[in-house]
Amino acid sequence: MAASSSCQIFRSIPHSSPSHCLKTFLRFETTASSSSPSLLTTKPSSSSHHKHEQEYSEPCNFLGSWKAPKDPKEAQAKLGLLRRDYAKQVRELRKDYFNEMELQRQEKQLKDEAKKEAIRIAKQERKAAKAAISKARAAERQVFEEEFRQTLMKERAQNFESWRLKERAREEKKLEKVKELRKQSSVWIDETDMEKKILEAIVDSNTL
Repeated sequence: MAASSSCQIFRSIPHSSPSHCLKTFLRFETTASSSSPSLLTTKPSSSSHHKHEQEYSEPCNFLGSWKAPKDPKEAQAKLGLLRRDYAKQVRELRKDYFNEMELQRQEKQLKDEAKKEAIRIAKQERKAAKAAISKARAAERQVFEEEFRQTLMKERAQNFESWRLKERAREEKKLEKVKELRKQSSVWIDETDMEKKILEAIVDSNTL
């Protein structure tokens, strides 16, 4: 399956340079090796549909272009050059691959950091909002307590004023009763002169 797919990918290469053929082949081999289980379980209908939808380019001129020289030494030299060129292209391709992976890693790292920063800012905003709500509730509670205290003090002042007026009215009523009793009595003796009057009465009775 991988061999037939590699043949198809070679036929779909748009350029005829050996470097492009090599890069395309290596990419395909990496993809085929990572997705081989799914390729084995693919249904024939989906494969035929893929063949029907796929547009293939002209075959690469590099394939089948090797012509063995008559001189074995010349053939060996050409083969060595081809191998060195292949190794160089592989190194460059791997370098490009590693650079691309590093860029992807850095991009992912930047995205993760941006996501963490967004989460941190959102947490700070929620925390600030909660603090503002708590502060507003505390201010409302303080205003309510102050109003309640003022109302309580006002009620106490009213109650005290009412009690004071009642006491004054009672004292006035008491004084009025005393005055009435004094008017009704023919002789009114103060409490301070009571003892003196008693002694005088006793002395007067003894002399008689």
